[in-house]
Amino acid sequence: MWAGGAAAGIVLAGAVAPAHAHPHIFIDAGIEVLLDEQNRATGVRISWTYDDLTSLALIADRGLDEDFDGVLTPEENATIAGFDMAWEPGFAGDSYALLGEAPLDWTGPTEVTASYADARLTSTHLRRFAEPVALGDQPLVVQSYDPGYYTAYAVKTATVSGGQGCRAEIFVPDPSAADEAMKAALSELAPSADAEIQFPAVGAAFAEEARITCAAG
Repeated sequence: MWAGGAAAGIVLAGAVAPAHAHPHIFIDAGIEVLLDEQNRATGVRISWTYDDLTSLALIADRGLDEDFDGVLTPEENATIAGFDMAWEPGFAGDSYALLGEAPLDWTGPTEVTASYADARLTSTHLRRFAEPVALGDQPLVVQSYDPGYYTAYAVKTATVSGGQGCRAEIFVPDPSAADEAMKAALSELAPSADAEIQFPAVGAAFAEEARITCAAG
């Protein structure tokens, strides 16, 4: 897939970003945690809704929506399913699952979908945990971020499906602290470095996340 972020490989036709500006692409993320009857997390369904400019570039690049009515035919829509799911080996998918602070193993994307509405592209995919994750004293944390900060993710929705007495909450980082972390990382680049090409891996400082907890049984 696209190294350096879920959308880093998209060529934005006609779009010119300011030199050394990050991020370039903006995605509204949705996180749905699937729970079994024992309040164990079995997987996470993730949605990405791309910003207007990126959506337009992707649609135009494929020669779709030629009448510019913001609606794709069923045949056109079928051609975009999985457009952002060709992940390179080792790519984390810009999503990270942790139990407390311990990272969890999960699959790559399955059950992929894509749609186009209101001039914005949305894709969804499911990632299943290697083993069901029991939710107890520590919350399940699902983070959305691109380490290279080419893409900015904003977690807009966080929900749980199944289980009993569980809830999802969205947490966002302190923007001032994140900006300071980025400035500090950029200041450490060599004077000859091209900041656009060698942009530091500061995305985690901007990570938004869902935290899932269940009431004690």
